[in-house]
Amino acid sequence: MQFKKITNEIITRLKKIVGDEYVLFDSENLEKYGRDETENLLFKPEVVVKPITPQEVSEILKLANTEFISVTPRGAGTGLSGGALPIYSGISLSMERFNKILEIDERNLQATVEPGVINEAFQNAVKEKGLFYPPDPASKGSCFLGGNVAESSGGPKCVKYGTTKDYILNLEVVLPTGEIIYTGANTLKNSTGYNLTQLMIGSEGTLGIVTKIIVKLLPHPRYDLLMLVPFRSLDEACEAVSEVFRSGFTPSALELMERDALDYVCKFVESSVVKLTEDIQAHLLIEVDGNDMNVLMKEMEAISELMSKYNVADILFAESAAQKEELWKLRRKINEAVKSNAISKEQDTVVPRAELPKLVKGVKDVGNNYNFKTVCYGHAGDGNLHIRLIKGDLTHEQWNGDYIKKAIAEIFMLCKQLGGTISGEHGIGLIQQEYVKIVFSEKTLELQRSIKTIFDPKGILNPGKMFG
Repeated sequence: MQFKKITNEIITRLKKIVGDEYVLFDSENLEKYGRDETENLLFKPEVVVKPITPQEVSEILKLANTEFISVTPRGAGTGLSGGALPIYSGISLSMERFNKILEIDERNLQATVEPGVINEAFQNAVKEKGLFYPPDPASKGSCFLGGNVAESSGGPKCVKYGTTKDYILNLEVVLPTGEIIYTGANTLKNSTGYNLTQLMIGSEGTLGIVTKIIVKLLPHPRYDLLMLVPFRSLDEACEAVSEVFRSGFTPSALELMERDALDYVCKFVESSVVKLTEDIQAHLLIEVDGNDMNVLMKEMEAISELMSKYNVADILFAESAAQKEELWKLRRKINEAVKSNAISKEQDTVVPRAELPKLVKGVKDVGNNYNFKTVCYGHAGDGNLHIRLIKGDLTHEQWNGDYIKKAIAEIFMLCKQLGGTISGEHGIGLIQQEYVKIVFSEKTLELQRSIKTIFDPKGILNPGKMFG
């Protein structure tokens, strides 16, 4: 695609829309907004623009649509699939000034927020009122709610409570042509026309720019209990996951951490809360929550008894809030720890949870066949496994060429064979789009591209993402 370059006239018009200080084109900012957390990629925009109202976003998109300038929406830049990278330069449209919690409606258990609100800040704000917003990505301390909507983000709590898509009632959206619409209604039920709200969730900023989010809230559970179960076999740890659910339990979190993952992160955060011995190959982090402590204690005892049928070492029961926080810190910091330790690529696979043992075995087989190491961890309770491929001794050409792509394709084909797909919560973005044909028929891709064309006839909004 050949988009129009940013001219001095365009810069002047952008400044009139948002103000001089919110139009940036110095080299430092262009580099900053040309990256996210996806590997070591850099695509510099020509200009960074920071609006603060839906009307400003509308004016920017009208200008871009008329002049045929590419616009790449950006949240906090924590994405792992390259969704916020401005690969056609143009405008990087930062939503960071949309950072207000507009209303917490305690009567209706709802809230209206702007997309630049940090996930954890919002969780804390509603918790103060006894309310609960469950979606909690590992990056919750920095990621924006708008980015969570764009990627349909998940997190550990989603095994019990569902992902972002289960909490969005309505969205205010600016279309690529500049119109401002609401996608639904602020109601728990809505059978009025096509479900545009759900269409927007997970669309990765390719169909419109979200400027308000109306979310559903829950009463906050009063108690939670947490335990860490060490397994002497990675395969048994994977098998135990579906056993928990088949036995009638629904934990509020059930996370898998392969030994190497925990080893990396313990050193990275300098934690000694977990004693790693040579015979331990994996851990399950299991949490239950609710309002009756006696019920939770019985549930935890029953799950621990269930775990004892496997070859496990001593189970660690978190005895304090501080210890719980320490264990969760280890889980949430794994991605960062592995990245800091080795050159790596992350793949976000998902299969039906009972197929997890086959997925992990297959991943290890692929790694062995292609001479690279893998580190596995993730949301085992809903079959969502994050896989870090470690470059190790692979050459630059192997790591960046068809060699590694063929290995990744084999992993994704295995996911498809097991009834899964190639992304559970990170999205397609830039780096996964060459693999979508593994899971989608040509007709399905045609339908998805047609939807993009209806919303964005000139193709200016986040071009080159998802389906090309």
